[in-house]
Amino acid sequence: MLIDIKGKDVICTQELTLPQIEALLKLAKEMKADRFGKKYIELLKDKTFIMFFFNPSLRTRISFEAAATELGGHAQFLEPKTMRLRKTSHGVEVQAGETIEDAAQVLDRYACGMGIRILETSVENYGDGDALLREYARWMDAPIINMADDKYHPCQGLSDVMGMQEHGGDLTGKTVLMTWAHGALARSYCSVHENLLITSRLGMNVRLAYPKGYNLPEEEIEKVKKNCEQNGRKFEICHDPDEAYTDDVEFVYSRNWFGPDFYEIGKEAEIERASKLTNWICNEERMKRTNNGLFVHPMPVDRGKEVTDEVASGPRSIIVDIAENRLHTQKAIMAMTIAGMKVEV
Repeated sequence: MLIDIKGKDVICTQELTLPQIEALLKLAKEMKADRFGKKYIELLKDKTFIMFFFNPSLRTRISFEAAATELGGHAQFLEPKTMRLRKTSHGVEVQAGETIEDAAQVLDRYACGMGIRILETSVENYGDGDALLREYARWMDAPIINMADDKYHPCQGLSDVMGMQEHGGDLTGKTVLMTWAHGALARSYCSVHENLLITSRLGMNVRLAYPKGYNLPEEEIEKVKKNCEQNGRKFEICHDPDEAYTDDVEFVYSRNWFGPDFYEIGKEAEIERASKLTNWICNEERMKRTNNGLFVHPMPVDRGKEVTDEVASGPRSIIVDIAENRLHTQKAIMAMTIAGMKVEV
């Protein structure tokens, strides 16, 4: 089957078909093996990829800029706060400026594609960031690539499973433990959602562990449950940090995320609450109960809180390989959605 996704927006992996996911992963692995191959280095020749950063980053900015450069193009970093863009709050204008309709249609004339990064601290309500991406996608013909919003992070999800496949082989029937961890960063759902969605799509068993009061949005959990059901796999929830680690777990993803009342109580109150739950941490003792489990994390790691140094820097940690994979999966996305490269699966 020849996969062609030229012009397609990539906002969440759940919106891609399985063959499309397989094609992106296949191409990313080929690009990693032949990083500066002649068939790739001019795919975006003389083209500009625009990047809107409502929130700062390390991996996302560098990996997208490197991806565009290695494909022969240019990535232009822009901060919306420096532009005269209209802002609204609860449907009411709070800052005069250009509408998304107007800005998007102009940008569409300049660029071959656009990435947007907008997290929870740049919006007032859960889902507003994701809605903004979709509004730009509505008015632009060029592909919109989600560089992390307040709901989803498709580039991270693809990079996670690419690393998991590289180190663990075929993921079908294997088990991933997604566990909450305490921390001082009050982290958003996007990377967690994406890993749960894509691993369940690829036929993995999913175990979700968190203390009471840290449940994830029900609409996303229902999608994960449905994915597991369709593949004949297990989906489990537990509320004990010790019981979560068992000998059928091959991958452990330990990460902090904020509670569902975050938008009401604010960041400082969330950090104060989460910091008290110190027993929720991934450590060597717990990892030893797994089936030689591999440690997964999107980075940055809140060391000493989400995970101990012994695990994060240990031989079963694959976090740096996953971080590298951001470059390759993003090159694959840009090659297929912008340059129109087709992949046989």
